[in-house]
Amino acid sequence: MFRARSRKTPFRGRLPLALCLVLAGWLATIEARAAEIVLTGVHNSPGVQSFTQALKALRPEDKVRFTPLASLPAPGKLPRNVRLILLDLPSLDWRLQETHGPATLVLRISRQQARDRLGETTPDHLSLLWSDPPQARQLRLIRAILPQMRRVGVLFDEHSEFLLKEIRQAATPLGLEIVSERWDDTSDSRPLQKLLRNSDVLLGLDDPDLYNPKTVKNLLLSSYARQRALIGPNAAFVKAGSLASTYSDQEDWLAILDDLLDRPATTWPRTLYPARFKVLSNQQVARSLGIEPINAESVAAQLAEGEQRP
Repeated sequence: MFRARSRKTPFRGRLPLALCLVLAGWLATIEARAAEIVLTGVHNSPGVQSFTQALKALRPEDKVRFTPLASLPAPGKLPRNVRLILLDLPSLDWRLQETHGPATLVLRISRQQARDRLGETTPDHLSLLWSDPPQARQLRLIRAILPQMRRVGVLFDEHSEFLLKEIRQAATPLGLEIVSERWDDTSDSRPLQKLLRNSDVLLGLDDPDLYNPKTVKNLLLSSYARQRALIGPNAAFVKAGSLASTYSDQEDWLAILDDLLDRPATTWPRTLYPARFKVLSNQQVARSLGIEPINAESVAAQLAEGEQRP
């Protein structure tokens, strides 16, 4: 009896010890996998706070924090294993001071903003996540909701002219013709009126010199006076009176970031259009133009399916 007990007692003593060792190893693994994710920008606005908290909730194993740009050292003095996310243009200007430092995601920057600062190349330590919808997607939106339209009018200026080649290349397989007009002086409506005469629908570019609160009234009133729909350039313009646009909201961007942050930084793409997106339409505008009601969810699913096919 005594011998039997003496054999069992050490086993009971070793079991809690074994569990502790397993638990300690598991915690060490979690700690090793945890990434330090730093979001930065000039202002810690309520929107930034909400986004940071949402990313924290999405990645509980990681150390996610917002640090004001003014509180950060030079980029090269940050640890190399930090995952850095830039939220505004001043933070990008700060990051461009030097090439040393951690791999960096630039969240929601427009093609034009990037070209103004970087030219035609993207530094190896940056990954640019575009805010403007891909032009090919916008053109396919036109084909989906306005299948009878063929001539797509595009206003541009010196800052957005570089997009025209890409737009024309995307339009050709869709059977669309791009009609473009340079509009350097937005107080002169003649280029706009000429474009409206020669096109069936307008495609708005994310060019703040052309599409802004000062020009929106003239753009919308002029286009609808000629029964021309405006597609894009973004969700805000749809709410103001354009017909429809594709866009990515906070939920989409969080999912995109979550996917990228699961990957090694060395595999991050230099540039990326958001694969997740939605369609927003203005049904009142559709009615005024005699267009059938747009089922935004159905159209978005149709566009996404088309992008997934080779």
